[in-house]
Amino acid sequence: MIRIERSKEVPSPLVASKAKDRYRHKEVVDRLRSDFHDKCYICEIGPVQDPEVEHRLPHKDGRFLERKYDWSNLFYSCGHCNKVKNKQKYDAGIIDCCVRDPELLLEQELIGEDVRVRALNKSDSEACLTAQLIEEVFTSESTPLRTHASDVRLKALQRQMNLLYSSLSEYVSNKDDFVAKKTVRTLLRSETPFAGFARCYVRKHLDMYPELAAYLP
Repeated sequence: MIRIERSKEVPSPLVASKAKDRYRHKEVVDRLRSDFHDKCYICEIGPVQDPEVEHRLPHKDGRFLERKYDWSNLFYSCGHCNKVKNKQKYDAGIIDCCVRDPELLLEQELIGEDVRVRALNKSDSEACLTAQLIEEVFTSESTPLRTHASDVRLKALQRQMNLLYSSLSEYVSNKDDFVAKKTVRTLLRSETPFAGFARCYVRKHLDMYPELAAYLP
């Protein structure tokens, strides 16, 4: 999970329409897709093949109507993460990545084949819930379909991190290697899938390539 700059202007269908599904209006979805770099804000897979408009704070079938059409409560997610998050334990709210920077609150790592996310401050309930959720979307085995979806995301993360490791190795061995340097910079961009994991790895190894700090937010 990374920090997202949300458009300040509220999409017109949220204020000018009374349709029940206006938060799924094309203008709303297109704006979310652009703001969130066509990545799921939870697992960071992208481009998202099964996008959904996710409510950070649940509206409970319209019982909390003010949440249902609140622009600041709408997030761009994949179907898998939206379903995993749809549990009562996450109702209190995970990190609002448009307000708080998750990279200052979480350590997001791939260690071997294990996704490990921890809150840097154990008293921060939002960070703790977010860490639990991110781990769960990569490991959920509640149904065969969710097991498959989790595995797809884990394998995609592993491919991306392996590309980072090899590019860093090439860069360290030859810092004039333009291709390796460009690849590393690309992998650290907010628009790139799993940037939160890539940037966490680089931050933890800046002693090996301190100059890459310039490419971190």
